[in-house]
Amino acid sequence: MSLRMPEPDAAVIARRGEIAAALRAIVPGEGVIDDPAMLRPYESDGLTAYRQPPMLVVLPETKDQVSAVLRWCHGQGVKVVPRGSGTSLSGGALPLADAVLLGMAKFNQVLAVDYEDRVAVVQPGVTNLAVTRAVEDAGFYYAPDPSSQIACSIGGNVAENSGGVHCLKYGLTTNNVLGVELVMMDGEIVRLGGRALDPAGLDLLGIVVGSEGLLGVVTEVTVRILVKPETARALLIGFASVESAGQCVADVIAAGIIPAGMEMMDRPAIHAAEAFVNVGYPLDVEALLIVELDGPAAECDHLIDEVERIARADGAVSCRISRDEAERLAFWAGRKAAFPAVGRISPDYYCMDGTIPRRRLPEVLQRMEQLSAQHGLGVANVFHAGDGNLHPLILYDANVPGDLERAEAFGADILRLCVEVGGVLTGEHGVGVEKRDLMPAMFSEVDLAHQQRLKCAFDPGLLLNPGKVFPTLHRCAELGRMHVHAGQVAFPELPRF
Repeated sequence: MSLRMPEPDAAVIARRGEIAAALRAIVPGEGVIDDPAMLRPYESDGLTAYRQPPMLVVLPETKDQVSAVLRWCHGQGVKVVPRGSGTSLSGGALPLADAVLLGMAKFNQVLAVDYEDRVAVVQPGVTNLAVTRAVEDAGFYYAPDPSSQIACSIGGNVAENSGGVHCLKYGLTTNNVLGVELVMMDGEIVRLGGRALDPAGLDLLGIVVGSEGLLGVVTEVTVRILVKPETARALLIGFASVESAGQCVADVIAAGIIPAGMEMMDRPAIHAAEAFVNVGYPLDVEALLIVELDGPAAECDHLIDEVERIARADGAVSCRISRDEAERLAFWAGRKAAFPAVGRISPDYYCMDGTIPRRRLPEVLQRMEQLSAQHGLGVANVFHAGDGNLHPLILYDANVPGDLERAEAFGADILRLCVEVGGVLTGEHGVGVEKRDLMPAMFSEVDLAHQQRLKCAFDPGLLLNPGKVFPTLHRCAELGRMHVHAGQVAFPELPRF
C-alpha cells in the first residue's frame, strides 16, 4: 500500500478476542466475523488499489444493536469504520487493522412509501435502484442514479452525496434526502430532518449528507420520490474533437436549457462501451454526448430541436435521436456500463472524480491529454458533462512495478488541475483516503481546522472512520485551545464566556 494510514493500536489488537466476545453478546449468531479468511471480502471497497483486512466485522440487524455496538466501542476506545455495499471509489470504507468494521448490509428493507407526500422511508442497506423498483408501478422513481445503482446502497449514497447521470436537473443525494435517523458514536439515536419540506432548526441534515461516515451511522433514510415525466428522449451526438463537445455543453446550458442528463465519453470510452454493450455508438468520433430531455411532449420536441441546432453549430458530425423508450434506454446502457467496459481494455484502472466550471471543460480535457503523455499512461474519459463532474479513468497495470504510483501521481495532477481552474477535489465520490492528502490544495489550515472542529462536536474521541478526509487529524483538545500572545488573546474587544 503506497498510502499512509494511522498506526494501528497494538493494545487494541491484543484485545481482539475480548472485543469479539463482547460484540457477540450484542449481535449474536453469525453477527460477528473474526475468521481471517472470512474477513478478506471486506479488505477493500471499490478503490481496490488499497487493501487492509479489518480487525473484526460486525453485522447488526437493528438500530438498537447499532446503538449498543457504538456505545460499547465508545466506552472501550475502539475505532469503528461504517460500511454499506462497499462500492466507494475513494476508499471511504477502507478498514483499519485496529478497528471494527460495521457492515450495514442487513438493513435492506423499504419501510414505508407515501405517494401523497411523495416520500419513501428506507433502511440504509437498500440499493439505489431498489427504491425506484419499489415505487415504479405507481409511476414514481428516485432521481439520483449513480452508475453503480444496481449495487450501491442508499446509506453509502448519503455518506458520499452521490449523484448520477440525472443529477444535473434533479440534484444529488443532498437534494433528494429529507431526513435520516442517525446513531452517534456514544450510542445516542437522533433524527434529523423529516417529511416536512423545511424542518425547523439548524440544517444538521445538510452536514450529515456527504460526511463520509465521520459523524454518525445512518440507520434510516427518508427520500423524495418523483412522478415519472410524461416524455423522455435522448440524443446521441458525435463530435470530431473533445473540445467541440465541451463547447456544446457550455452552449446548451448558456441557452437556458437544463437537460435531465448530459454525459460525455471520449474515443477510448466510446469504443470500450460499444464493444461491451453493442448499442450502436458511432466509432468514428472523438467525443460523444448523450443529452436527455424530459417533460411534456411538446416541450421535449422543442428542446430537442434547440439542442440539435446548437450541436450542429458547434461542429457535431452526427446526431441520432431516440425513437422510443427502448432506444433511449439503449443509449444510456453504454454509459452506465462504461466503467466495467473500460475494465476489459486495461488490466486495472483508477477512477478519478473532480469537478470544474463547465466553461473550462475544453481546456481541462486538452491539458489532461498532455498529462497523459507526461505520465505515460492512457486515460478514458466518462463524465457528467452538464455539471462539470469529471470521471477520468487512468489505465495502468498493477503487475508492472511503478505503474500504480504513476497512476496515483497522474490522478493527483488531474485533481490539482481541477482546483487550479476554479473547481473542487470531488463531485460525488467523496474524499476518503484517495484525496485526503490533497485537501491542502483546496483548503487552508484554518479551513481544515474548522471542519475538524465540526467532527469533534459529533465524535470527540475521533473513533468514527479515522484516517479519512483529513490529512492531519488533530486531537479535539488541540483544536479547542485559545492562542495567547504577549498576554493578549485574539480579538480582545469581544466578550468571553
